Amino acid sequence: MALTLRSPTSFISKALKPSHKPTTSDEPTSLISFVSLQKPSFTASSSCRLKAVQVRASSNDLSPVPAERLHPESKVVRAAHSCSTRVPVYVMLPLDTIFKGNDGKGAVNRARALNASMMALRSAGVEGIMADVWWGLVERDGPMKYDWEGYAELVRMAERNGLKMQMVMSFHQCGGNVGDSCSIPLPPWVLEEMSRDPDIVYTDRSGRRNPEYISLGCDDLPVLRGRTPIQVYSDYMRSFRDRFSDYLGNVIVEIQVGMGPCGELRYPSYPESNGTWKFPGIGEFQCYDKYMKASLQASAIASGHSEWGKGGPHDAGQYNQFPEDTGFFKREGTWNTDYGHFFLSWYSEKLLQHGDRILTAADSIFSSTGAKLSAKVAGIHWHYRTRSHAAELTAGYYNTRNRDGYIPIAKMLAKRGVVMNFTCMEMKDEQQPGHAGCAPELLVEQVKKAASSAGVELAGENALERYDEAAYAKVLETSRSETGMGLSAFTYLRMNKRLFEEANWRQFVSFVKAMGEGGRKSTLPRCDSSQSDLYVGFVNKEEWKPEPEAAAAL
Repeated sequence: MALTLRSPTSFISKALKPSHKPTTSDEPTSLISFVSLQKPSFTASSSCRLKAVQVRASSNDLSPVPAERLHPESKVVRAAHSCSTRVPVYVMLPLDTIFKGNDGKGAVNRARALNASMMALRSAGVEGIMADVWWGLVERDGPMKYDWEGYAELVRMAERNGLKMQMVMSFHQCGGNVGDSCSIPLPPWVLEEMSRDPDIVYTDRSGRRNPEYISLGCDDLPVLRGRTPIQVYSDYMRSFRDRFSDYLGNVIVEIQVGMGPCGELRYPSYPESNGTWKFPGIGEFQCYDKYMKASLQASAIASGHSEWGKGGPHDAGQYNQFPEDTGFFKREGTWNTDYGHFFLSWYSEKLLQHGDRILTAADSIFSSTGAKLSAKVAGIHWHYRTRSHAAELTAGYYNTRNRDGYIPIAKMLAKRGVVMNFTCMEMKDEQQPGHAGCAPELLVEQVKKAASSAGVELAGENALERYDEAAYAKVLETSRSETGMGLSAFTYLRMNKRLFEEANWRQFVSFVKAMGEGGRKSTLPRCDSSQSDLYVGFVNKEEWKPEPEAAAAL
């Protein structure tokens, strides 16, 4: 099929035209959007027409190797979603969107460029944007001294452009993980407390301290200048609510509550900083600060096995090992013994309790604002095909061949109506390295079933930057809701210069359009009688040749 579009100017420049004032009903007027599981190739003629020729995908695709993991089928319960099949798309803003200006106050970074980008996003049909609200920037000057000015400017800009906002309460540091392009540490006064008491941060078996996030072991202890971490997070969220009360529920429609490294509900078991961990290592348990060790000892005594409380598993290996290299995670390893069940239950339950504490506070603060709450769960897909699911276990997800670890998380979120946000929606099993035992598609399917069983909404993100049609097609496939297990929203990672490159932008716009149609493939009529200036016809693959200008550009 060939598509021809008359357009004297670039669709990017038209989307960014300053005289255009976006409204909530804006539709992209100069863009042709299409989505197909068949791969399109593009050429441009001398008359500035755009042609797309469909080429059938290869029939030689490898089928994924069956995973060695069996769970009882979860009972599927349709979550309380809207009857609409539309899946709104949000776009993550750059990590450094807000910075400390020359006057010492927060400000919007590259404001003019950001405003133009917002105009383009709105013209493409994007629902809104996601922004990290960094604890390290807002409360940097001292306890309960909040600087919201940069974020206030950002919210006003989004409102002017007709965009909704997802705001992330980012209680973690920026830097040291996949995709981190800048460094934003925790507030200086918090770092001072860490230097006084290093045990308030997560610690591994070798004694390495991780300053990304406060250890959940001291959630209820007044280790931050007389306040507990939960109190500090609560005060922060309460101040945010009061400052942005006029925008909550209308412009700011979602509050994503950070609960760990990268804002995810997990332990920092695979830190990339300083080369500590590299994909696809199994990671390490993070339970060796004195507060976590005291909790483990108390649980072991309560279970009647005080010897189990002397520390984490001694045979769990190191960050970059594989499951079969260890006594704990190997096929018939310690993970599947009474001790293994005890330790993994304690470790994962501590994480669930941490999430429940923060979400309880967030619910009490935002319940009457009209904004949704959401929480992010990591897509740890490597070593999924093994029996132990080692990488998930070290992160705190007690998910093995014999146990579903995502249903307890979904149920915890469902108690307070919190949306479950999950990553790696764009990944295919066949695209992953064979030696890593990856199965992102199987993992997403398991999480979708867990969310549906618990009656919680499921939203998604892509884990890595992708601009290709294959990745978009996979997200579209996952988003479909005919079975009651679709996505309530999708957040695209991330807005940058590459997104606005012509070919990438074209793919993205057609993806947004298809998501707005419920993930359905658009079928264009053979004859167009709506005066849209779109010609649709068929081109024989053998007869078609790119025009000279297009051929030169290939």
